[in-house]
Amino acid sequence: MTQTPSTLKKLTVQRKDELPEAPGQTANARRLSGVSKENTEVAGLWFGKVYTGPGEVSDPHHHGEAETGGYVLKGNGFIRFGERYEDILYMAEGDFVYVPPFVPHIEGNLSRTEELIWMTTRTPDNIVVNLTDQDVADIDIKYVD
Repeated sequence: MTQTPSTLKKLTVQRKDELPEAPGQTANARRLSGVSKENTEVAGLWFGKVYTGPGEVSDPHHHGEAETGGYVLKGNGFIRFGERYEDILYMAEGDFVYVPPFVPHIEGNLSRTEELIWMTTRTPDNIVVNLTDQDVADIDIKYVD
């Protein structure tokens, strides 16, 4: 289908101080919508910031059918996954991560003094399924400070 000027979607800018909280939230993983159906005409994409405070660890969750790409904008973090969340991947500022659909995981901040900020994108939307009553193993985590 060819788009004409009257059918084009509106180009917009979302101001950093005006970003809405995303509809899907998880404890210790505060999500703000940058480009989403809440603030643009986008269809099939969510792009935003995720904040995790010093020493915080998210609750277990997954993102349903959504494919997720993340970029560590500031700080150092980790993602736990697998049986009893015993597998762990460490990430530093500048690293990218891919989280496949339906993979339960836990995100954490490796610093007890600095905030962790992720830039995250999902397709088709910001699907968040929080998981309760999970058996989470007690593992050693290599904190940076």
